Amino acid sequence: MTLRRSAIWAFAGNSIYAACQWGILIVLAQLGGPEVVGRFSLALAITAPVMIFSNLALRQVQVTDATGLYSFSDYLGVRVITTLLGLLMIGIISKAGGYYGEVVSIIIAVGIAKAFESLSDIFYGLQQRHERLDRVAFSLILRGSIGLLGLTVIYYMTRSLLLGIYAMVTVWAMVLLLYDVPISRQWLQRVDISVITELKKHFCSIVWLRLVWLALPLGLSTMLLSLNTNIPRYFIERYLGEEALGVFAAMVYLMVAGNMVIVAIGQAASPRLASYYTTQQFKKFYRLLSKLLLVSLFLGLFGIVAVIFFGREILVIFYGLKFSSNLDILAWIMLAATLHYLGSSLGYAITATRHFHRFLLPYSGISLVAVITSAMLIPSYKLLGAAWVTGLVGLTTCVVPLFLFYQLRREKQ
Repeated sequence: MTLRRSAIWAFAGNSIYAACQWGILIVLAQLGGPEVVGRFSLALAITAPVMIFSNLALRQVQVTDATGLYSFSDYLGVRVITTLLGLLMIGIISKAGGYYGEVVSIIIAVGIAKAFESLSDIFYGLQQRHERLDRVAFSLILRGSIGLLGLTVIYYMTRSLLLGIYAMVTVWAMVLLLYDVPISRQWLQRVDISVITELKKHFCSIVWLRLVWLALPLGLSTMLLSLNTNIPRYFIERYLGEEALGVFAAMVYLMVAGNMVIVAIGQAASPRLASYYTTQQFKKFYRLLSKLLLVSLFLGLFGIVAVIFFGREILVIFYGLKFSSNLDILAWIMLAATLHYLGSSLGYAITATRHFHRFLLPYSGISLVAVITSAMLIPSYKLLGAAWVTGLVGLTTCVVPLFLFYQLRREKQ
């Protein structure tokens, strides 16, 4: 499959999936209001960093494993164990964080949904490795559309966010078992792997420990990136409450939806970026990276123009009048989005170099920026301060990969 065709499929799958996830916020905003959106967003903010860390970015490691150092059973086995540990950690955090009854149940339910998402993700890595992003796209479309339908129907009938989330969990589990696993068997047979046999043979073996050690710096770095996005939300929930968090999360998701386009293109380009870097075809590597950056810049500028001319209409149509009084905040968020898109593209490129051990310290600096600026700006400037924090984090996300590229280039000279 050509890079262009892969990118089209990835774009279609990720865009529809992002639209469906956005649809969940729209449904909750229209039927439940900002407080319900805030409660759902709080659950996402708590579970996402934990599950992203437990993933150890194994999909990226798998896709960029150009020499086939580890088998699929190694990646799958490690993912199963770390996902279970992630669920345990979410349970501990939800109990120890001082959250009350239903909120704890919602956090755990979202964590279970993220667990099934993580298991599907490792099969996506196998499909992406063979440049079959059309299979990934179809799975995303199934998960997104049917999951949205299930949550909408159950929430409309019961007005229970918890039951709506469990309807989505059921759909995601069925897509994993009935589509993701069966569709991947052709590549497992091709490389003559009996997954169950291999999992038993290598259970907690030194091979798995080596894989964890290899992926750990990248896993921590991607967790920090997720944490950076969510740190302002923790401060908003503490200082301004769930309703303000719901308003902010709804606006920020416009940025997240655009980032799914970057994710689609980045996923399509990752195997080739890794191949170009491994074979020292640096001109092709930087040419492809330049194309990713141009798309990122165009997407960001498009979002800014759309908000300038149609921002209020967008908020009213999708979320309702309660969300429409913060147009200036939305404009700052879309400016921040441009920086995040550029940083995301640079992140895919630096990941393709597989110098994972270099990532942790610089990406920790982004988290430090997020914490300090959130503490300084959000209590005083409220949601406007949160938008400024988002922009400063986006700027730092651009600087860190550029710094890493500069270091690698100096060493090669």
